[in-house]
Amino acid sequence: MLVAIPSLLDAEGVARVRAVIDAGSWVDGNATSGPQAALAKRNEQLIQDDAATLEAGRLVLDALGQSPLFIAAALPLRIFPPLFNRYAGGQAFDTHVDNAVRLKRGTDFRLRSDLSCTLFLEDPASYDGGELVVEDVFGEQRVKLGAGDAVLYPASSLHRVEPVTRGTRVASFFWVQSMVRDDGERRILFDLDRAVQRVAAAQGTGDRATVELTGIYHNLLRRWADA
Repeated sequence: MLVAIPSLLDAEGVARVRAVIDAGSWVDGNATSGPQAALAKRNEQLIQDDAATLEAGRLVLDALGQSPLFIAAALPLRIFPPLFNRYAGGQAFDTHVDNAVRLKRGTDFRLRSDLSCTLFLEDPASYDGGELVVEDVFGEQRVKLGAGDAVLYPASSLHRVEPVTRGTRVASFFWVQSMVRDDGERRILFDLDRAVQRVAAAQGTGDRATVELTGIYHNLLRRWADA
C-alpha cells in the first residue's frame, strides 16, 4: 500500500528543517547502507548522530505525531529516527529492497522495517529527475511530491530513486515498525478507518452505524495488532 501524506510539514516547517540540515555535516550516503544497498546508492547523507540530524529529526517526529493520516496508514509501533539525504549531479539509488531490520548504531534500538517513508524537502520544480519509483502489483508507481509532502510504502517493495540531472533533491527518510505486520491487513484497517470517518461525518459520531463500524475496526485491530 502506497499512501501519500500531503503537507506533513507546512512551508514554515519545511523552512525550519532546511535551515537546520543545510548547515549540518554531509557525508557519502553509504554510511548507513547494507551490502546490497551500497552497490546501488549514490547520494549524500547527513551524519546520523550529527546535532542537526537529531534536531531536524525531532521536528519531523513531532509532525508525524500530529498527522491523523500517517497514524491511520502506518499504525506505528516504533519509528526509526529520521535521516536526511540529498541527490545532485546525476546521483541516484538503483533498485533495491530495504533491510528487514534496522539498527541504530551504539544503542539497543532496533525495529522491523514494515514501512519506508520519504518526506520531500525541496520544491519539485527546482530539480529534474529524482522520482521515487516503487514497484507493486499495479506496476511502477512514480512519486515526486511537493516540499513538505510525504509518502509511505512497503519496505519490502523493490524501489529506486531516479538520477537527479538538474538541481538538488533533498528529503528525509526513515522506517516504521507497524503494530500490524501484514500489509494486506493494514490496508483493510486503513480503508475501514477512512470509511468510518466518512460515515461519522455524514451521520454523526453517535449514529448506530458509526458505532458498529468503529467497533469492527477496533476488533480487527485487536485481532491483528502486535503491540
